[in-house]
Amino acid sequence: MSRRTWAVKFADAFRGVWLAVQHERSFCVHLPVAVVVFMMAAVLRCDGPEWCLLIGCVGAVFAAETFNSALETLFHAQDESVKSRVNGVLDRAAGAVLLVSGASAVIGLIVFGRRAWGLLEPGTE
Repeated sequence: MSRRTWAVKFADAFRGVWLAVQHERSFCVHLPVAVVVFMMAAVLRCDGPEWCLLIGCVGAVFAAETFNSALETLFHAQDESVKSRVNGVLDRAAGAVLLVSGASAVIGLIVFGRRAWGLLEPGTE
């Protein structure tokens, strides 16, 4: 059995990300939102831990969406008898994306809310 090199493994992983971005419409929402999040973090001068939280949230949403996309691809490649046995799998995967996105939105509101509130308080930077 031949062993795949790390370069091949990384190339496959990047191809997987690219396929998800190309074929999953949700990335048309997630990518611009991520850009806005990072722009707001820069404008509001978030500190290191806040950046880590925001980057972690964006990464978690992208990862959840990519897993969801992979499951959708696998599901749609099955015949009807298999699809009937795994009823609800796509709903569960979409639910996971919803949970991660919701939690990330709450974390973003907390981080940005604290920063914005600090700008409104007199005598603070």
